[in-house]
Amino acid sequence: MALGNYGVFVGTLESHHRDTPDDQGRWFHVNLQVTAPAGRYRCAVDVDSKQSVTGVQWRVLTLDRAQLPALYDLSAGYHPLATTPTSGALDYMRHPALRTRAGCISSLVFRPVQTSLGRLSGVRAWRTGSNLEAATALESILTIGARIAIFGEPFTAGLGMHNIHQNQGDPLGSQWYAENGTWQDGGTVVYLPDGRYCLFLSKFTTQSFDTNDDGHPG
Repeated sequence: MALGNYGVFVGTLESHHRDTPDDQGRWFHVNLQVTAPAGRYRCAVDVDSKQSVTGVQWRVLTLDRAQLPALYDLSAGYHPLATTPTSGALDYMRHPALRTRAGCISSLVFRPVQTSLGRLSGVRAWRTGSNLEAATALESILTIGARIAIFGEPFTAGLGMHNIHQNQGDPLGSQWYAENGTWQDGGTVVYLPDGRYCLFLSKFTTQSFDTNDDGHPG
């Protein structure tokens, strides 16, 4: 049935902090406090669990304004998005500015060649690591006072956003399988002073890079 209320929230980054680590296996987030006319939103970016065997993967990339044209004129606040290629929605596998095969061919290409290709294209391949490494990568692009866009789903109660990660490719039998769908991926986008965007995208290692038209593993 996919997500029930996908969209993008735009505001000003006020602060950010990590969840306090514990031994209960709870999902671990970097929490962004973002202000907009309606108030302060908590945007919970899930970067995996301290105790989970499920690993996290992420990318940090810079895009030109023309590659995400729908973001430029958006006012502060929450904007629902249709899960279609023309609405401004994100899809890691289908959006022309986001899709990459680098993660699939990394073992076939020498690292210097990969590095050169990455510099030429401005796109970095997926990295795999711990929740703390993913949190550090996200924090490296955050600037207090910057304009920021959060793709995901709003909380059902209170001001906030979650599902700020890939929302497709969960395997059959997973509790999130029913939420799979195309053109509904999450992400954190920081507006840069030069007009470009810096993005942090993340997924879990259990989620497939290859999905069908329903967002299920292909």
